[in-house]
Amino acid sequence: MASPDKKSFLLRIDPQLWAEIERLAAAELRSANAQVEYLLRDALKARSGKSSAMQTPPRKPAR
Repeated sequence: MASPDKKSFLLRIDPQLWAEIERLAAAELRSANAQVEYLLRDALKARSGKSSAMQTPPRKPAR
């Protein structure tokens, strides 16, 4: 279920790219959705050349 404080939207994505995102997410113990958000934040930070006010939230410990 989506968090009420987050915006949801439909994304059309190449199946091979999605498979790679899922692979990275599994390796980093994230959901695919959290991985997409992480990659977007990282890309925005790299493009702006400075730290963003929207920091990546800390990961919850694995159960």
